[in-house]
Amino acid sequence: MLPGARTAAAMPAGKHEVGAKLRKARKERGLTLQQVAESSGLAVSTISKAERGQIALSYEKVLMLGNALDIDMTRLFMVGDAQQAAGDTPTVVKDCFEDVQRYETDQYLYSVLCGAFPGKKMQPLVAVINAREAGEFSETIRHAGQEFVMVLSGRVRILFENGESVELGRHEAAYFDSGVGHVYVSLSRQPAQVVSVCS
Repeated sequence: MLPGARTAAAMPAGKHEVGAKLRKARKERGLTLQQVAESSGLAVSTISKAERGQIALSYEKVLMLGNALDIDMTRLFMVGDAQQAAGDTPTVVKDCFEDVQRYETDQYLYSVLCGAFPGKKMQPLVAVINAREAGEFSETIRHAGQEFVMVLSGRVRILFENGESVELGRHEAAYFDSGVGHVYVSLSRQPAQVVSVCS
């Protein structure tokens, strides 16, 4: 668990809230579950369960749905439905880590950073790594682009589907092709914490 008390805004985004936003985005675009499934590569049943709040999607699956719905995936994790006014592109967006929205899966607790910046080309986040072994994942995580990670506390191992792995301690960093399936596991007594930036 992260140090310090959580504010109301910093409570993890529930799967019901994220699901409702997914459903709203799909309906606004006039798309069927089948159409979103075809464009995202996810099963209709997975999307349907996510929309009903029955499952918490992994980062990879949220990213795939975000791309299919043409919505910045970090907005799915933000509190409320605040939207940037048309033509009002900010120069800079500032966040306080203790106040940002969080999203929790069995393996990770994500803290989405600077989600209010429109049209981001990078997805910055802080993650607490709860997973202890690769067997805790039903599948590896993969998404187009590249990924930078630095360990803030603890020690992690990143395991790749091609058999490679890398261990990182506090303040050590790695940069890799995120199209190669991968998972993070904590090697420390407490869950490890990392900052990650995905393109």
